[in-house]
Order: sequence, then structure tokens, then C-alpha cells
Amino acid sequence: MAKQPRPDIPARYSAADRLRQALTTLTQRKSNLGEPQYATAAELCRLAGVSRNSLYRYHSETLKALRKFQCRGLTRQDFSDTRTVELLRTENASLHEKMAKLAGLVDHYYSAYREAIALLERRDRELAGVRRRLDLKPVVVKHW
Repeated sequence: MAKQPRPDIPARYSAADRLRQALTTLTQRKSNLGEPQYATAAELCRLAGVSRNSLYRYHSETLKALRKFQCRGLTRQDFSDTRTVELLRTENASLHEKMAKLAGLVDHYYSAYREAIALLERRDRELAGVRRRLDLKPVVVKHW
């Protein structure tokens, strides 16, 4: 179920336009109120009427702009934490890429498994048909 956008941001605009307008509104509001220069993705999505999943998946430029706005209020003391966060983000991106490759391998091997099962079932049916046509009788084997 899609979120309902605010009344001052018409729904006829695309999600990207609504996100841009909401980001502008959010940054101006935070600056005018004199609050700490920090805005959240959840607040941005609520203002734009867009899901967070959609923001992260399809609107990376808006997300980068939000992060840039968030980082603007950091002090020099927070800078070392920012480096750590950036390193963690880089590692997270690397892990995300590896996870996507692993998911592809799982899909590949599952498809191969299903194909092998189907082939074995077909061979079993063919073998049963051959046995019926031959009408084989049991053979007594004598031991010496």
C-alpha cells in the first residue's frame, strides 16, 4: 500500500519530484527552526508519501543529497566517526555485492537441481515402459 503524500505536494508529480520537494521543505524547515541540521530518511519519505524501500532502491541521488545535508551539521569531533561510517558503508556495499552473487549461485544450483530431478523422473518412466514391454520373468540363479 503506497503512502499518501502531503496535500501541499500533489500526487500527480513523480516520486522523484515529490522527494525533491520534500527534501527542500525539510532542509528549509530545519534551517529556519535553528534545530540541529539533521533529517531522517523516514521523515523525508513521510513528507513525500514514498516508501523508504523505494527511496533506497530507486532514488539514490535524493538519498545522497539527504546524506550530504545530514553531514553538513557535523563538528570536527564527529569527523573521525564519519570516516568510520564511510569505511563501514564501503564494506557494506562490498558485502551487498557478494550477497547478490551468492543469491545468483543459489538460483543457478536450484535450477540445476530441479532439472536433474525432472530428468531422473523421465528416465524412471522410460525404464518402467521398457520393463513392461520385455515382460521379464524372474530367473533362478543356482549357486555352485
